[in-house]
Amino acid sequence: MLTVDMKRLAPGRAARALDIGCGRGRHTHALYTEGLAVIGLDLAESDVAAARDALGGFAESEPDGARAGWTVGDALRLPFDDGAFDIIVCSEVLEHIPDYRAALKEIARVAAPGARVAITVPRAGPEWLCWRLTDGYPYTPGGHIRIFDAGDLSAEVEQFGFAYRARGYAHGLHSPYWWLQCARWETKDESRLVAAYKRFLEWDILERPALTRLLSKVADPLMGKSVALYFDRARSA
Repeated sequence: MLTVDMKRLAPGRAARALDIGCGRGRHTHALYTEGLAVIGLDLAESDVAAARDALGGFAESEPDGARAGWTVGDALRLPFDDGAFDIIVCSEVLEHIPDYRAALKEIARVAAPGARVAITVPRAGPEWLCWRLTDGYPYTPGGHIRIFDAGDLSAEVEQFGFAYRARGYAHGLHSPYWWLQCARWETKDESRLVAAYKRFLEWDILERPALTRLLSKVADPLMGKSVALYFDRARSA
């Protein structure tokens, strides 16, 4: 279940890639299958370990040149040299960080000239509705602490030396699940409706039937849970 469109990153086989806030590795694994040398970084040691273990499932189809590394680290203090990466993904991370501009500064520091960067955050409309439905959603420990306007965020990223290139939306079928959770926040763990919709999403992810692919194409631009912003790093003069 990717939020970033790999085609829009157009990674070359020699690209060095970084997945910031990799979680359990969905985008790290995708970059690996593109044949890249990729590093997944996350603050949670347990997630990094799970992502590393899950990569074993790709062993039989390992692309030529693909390499994956893993590290526990902080997006505000990336343990890498300046200009170290040609591809950078930072997906569903900035909404958790109080000083997100410091993270953008670090992304700019480790991006090589001409690097392609994908940043995704929860989309303002669906996110606003979650905040309106319950106070529990934004105040969950480790949860979202702000709602981003995509245009404002794009302008901020450009201030760090990036050129905006494209925008996309993802997970339109997931927004109703979060609205149901928020509407039944106190009892969501016992809610049959929430459980049924979760089973539907799990089935969709595993089976990817043609009908839900079509529904996603319609729902993503209308109510996609996430917005993905794509940028190019300025090349050296």
